Amino acid sequence: MIPWLTPESSFPPLNVALLQPNGLLAVGGDLSPQRLIEAYRCGIFPWFNEDEPILWWSPDPRMVLFPKELKISRSLRKALKKPTYEIRVDSAFSQVMQACAQPRKDHVGTWIHEEMMSAYATLHEMGLAHSVETWIDGELMGGLYGVAQGKMFFGESMFSHVSDASKIAFVHLVKQLDRWDFQMIDCQMKTAHLASFGGREIPRKEFSQKLKELVNYSERVEKWCFDHESIE
Repeated sequence: MIPWLTPESSFPPLNVALLQPNGLLAVGGDLSPQRLIEAYRCGIFPWFNEDEPILWWSPDPRMVLFPKELKISRSLRKALKKPTYEIRVDSAFSQVMQACAQPRKDHVGTWIHEEMMSAYATLHEMGLAHSVETWIDGELMGGLYGVAQGKMFFGESMFSHVSDASKIAFVHLVKQLDRWDFQMIDCQMKTAHLASFGGREIPRKEFSQKLKELVNYSERVEKWCFDHESIE
């Protein structure tokens, strides 16, 4: 049986998560800032459709990217050096979430609905959720958002309106996180897209052990500002 969370209950141990569907851990609860912070610090994230109860996940294995293992393709490196884009941070968080919420090709609906947008907007106002944006000619053309805890970044979603726009934002994010000594980026589920950047799967137990250390560093609870301008 999958545990149902009440407002007062804590998350169950990760080892009781289902094998199929991989990582389903609990149902119910709420998306309050306290609940979301607890979830991320435990290696748990919400993922559910608008007409479903809140579903909480902790898959095994876990897809992660270690910033120092970042891979940049030759074609992307050329795009990164073109002076045709501007990287902004935390300047259009709601717009980024709304763009990420748009249905993808061959997919119907979205898990980034109004309830999720409201919850993460609150985390953004608290200085815990951040957006990285690629702007071209004054237009938001790509980007991503996620949650930071200590020296850990939890990626949530990304979007592109033109080729490479989200990839450019992602590379700038990873480079900056490396400068700030962030040790790991949670990518949640395995995708070929993230694997092409050097992302890889690790056992949930290893992920959880690393997480316990990384989330306990002091927070950057503020609007972010990157201190690098170009990618070498």
